[in-house]
Amino acid sequence: MKEITLTGASKISSPNPVTIVCTQKPDGSTNLATVSWWTYLSYNPNMIAYAMAKTSYSGEMVRQNKKVILTIPSDKIADVVMGCGISTGRNTDKIKKFGVKMKVLPDSDISVPEYSALAIVCRLKEYIETGDHYLYICNVEKVYADEQEKVVFAWNGYSQIKAVR
Repeated sequence: MKEITLTGASKISSPNPVTIVCTQKPDGSTNLATVSWWTYLSYNPNMIAYAMAKTSYSGEMVRQNKKVILTIPSDKIADVVMGCGISTGRNTDKIKKFGVKMKVLPDSDISVPEYSALAIVCRLKEYIETGDHYLYICNVEKVYADEQEKVVFAWNGYSQIKAVR
């Protein structure tokens, strides 16, 4: 074995789960951000966690509003996933910029992309500083699924977004 970088390790360990984090902006509209790491934490109570850069506008909105929806995007919007990961919602309407069709979930004021295989509605429990990221720990309130959609994963160190099957 030879010593490599953590970035190199992410290429070897692909594919990785990917999600679009949906948050509410101060004007009530929805912001979308791509997150390349999330996990289930507990099934009793239902909890998940995900990591975002400290500078993330979506992270700021989650810390402010305490509400977030994690969606698992389908292969039909793979290009949107990459686009939402390389631009900020602080001064960009990503929904308009990338032409994302949105839908409303019951009892939520945050919209989600139409082509989502999974939507996990959460309330922020706490967040922890982890170097240049925050780890967001969330209580899961509701989960919705469309099992007809093919989910996407991040490949080759997060440089490609595509389905497995």
